Amino acid sequence: MTNEQTAVRATYFSIIGNIVLAIIKGLAGFFGNSYALIADAIESTTDIFASFLVLFGIKYSNKPADDNHPYGHGRAEPLITFLVVGFLITSATIIAHESINNIGTSHELPKSWTLFVLGAIIIWKEYSFRLVMKRSVESNSSSLKADAWHHRSDAITSIAAFIGISIALILGKGYESADDWAALFAAGFIFYNSYLIFRPALGEIMDENLYDDLIAEIRIVSLQVEGIVDTEKCFIRKAGMKYHVDLHAIVNSEITVKEGHEISHLLKDTLRLKIPELVHVLIHIEPTSY
Repeated sequence: MTNEQTAVRATYFSIIGNIVLAIIKGLAGFFGNSYALIADAIESTTDIFASFLVLFGIKYSNKPADDNHPYGHGRAEPLITFLVVGFLITSATIIAHESINNIGTSHELPKSWTLFVLGAIIIWKEYSFRLVMKRSVESNSSSLKADAWHHRSDAITSIAAFIGISIALILGKGYESADDWAALFAAGFIFYNSYLIFRPALGEIMDENLYDDLIAEIRIVSLQVEGIVDTEKCFIRKAGMKYHVDLHAIVNSEITVKEGHEISHLLKDTLRLKIPELVHVLIHIEPTSY
């Protein structure tokens, strides 16, 4: 299975799961007198649209290079991640605003059965986070990683709702707002997670040097190629699920230009064979100084 197929399947899993959970949370929150659950439903609804954005980003970023985009379309993925973060911030703002309004408003205690609904949701969402995060690592997808954190933030908001409802039910009348305080806490956590998702995507757009392990692997593989004496500079930039590499390779200064050219092609082919996530490899040949 290719990286794209892995990411697409994980995204469909997220979309279907979020649709089902948004309906369950909304109904449980409405009939169970829990704004924390309704806040959860709002987040799950925004997650649906965010997952559709992720799906679009994955498919678009894997389009082949063309005349207008000689390096491919991979940079679309972190841009989609920024939009996903926008959805998170929007949902957190709505939740925070409504929570603050409800804290000062008298309302009924949440129903006790909402705790069972939340318990099942927490387990499912944590499982979803682990599954989608695993797929994001396998596919090198930053937008899929953002989607995974949607699941984790959803689990945390559900835990907050569970605690808030429990406090309201245990302490009784006068503590109805514990449910709303839980929703407000959840909004704060979503804001924090938004930053954690945004920062790596920004680094990807700005070509930050974040790939020391991959550079080390490239150097090891390069020295296995006949004719390569050593390596010098190695720059990596990520585009979607793939990496572009600029590598300076040192060869014997006594060989011909043709031989150096052949070695560079052999090195490029070897790197792309042994490290499949490399898509563009530019080799600059340097002569030995001895």
